[in-house]
Amino acid sequence: MKKLAIVLIAIALAIPSFSQSKAEKICGIYLVIEKNEVSKVKITRLPNGNFEGKIIWMKNPYFEDGSPKTDIMNPDPSKHNTPADKIVLLHNFKYDAGDDEWNGEIYNPVDGDMYKAYAKFESPTKLKVRGYVGLPIFGRSVYWTKLE
Repeated sequence: MKKLAIVLIAIALAIPSFSQSKAEKICGIYLVIEKNEVSKVKITRLPNGNFEGKIIWMKNPYFEDGSPKTDIMNPDPSKHNTPADKIVLLHNFKYDAGDDEWNGEIYNPVDGDMYKAYAKFESPTKLKVRGYVGLPIFGRSVYWTKLE
């Protein structure tokens, strides 16, 4: 009887860590190619358990006039001077073990709007990121390539 109790306790302790490790597989650096923009986004887990994705590099961080790209479309004027290679794109992403996907919001620096979003792996290195309004069918997907 003691052996059964020990086995059950070990299984109960292992399940949350297995789910947590599955959740953290989204963490890493991704190559993002969107129209004419090439950038790298780093997804990390925050202390509150949510995930965020922040631009860490851009192939071309300058406007045509040579000035640095900044978050000029952000509805918060205090963020207009944020360098484009420091913009947080993914906000409040949470792992849904049932669907094996992450749900949250995505910021579009081109129009300054925030959209509902989800992210789901289609292969070990191909992450589908879909932003949408209302229902996922009313949205657009971008595929990010995991580099590490």
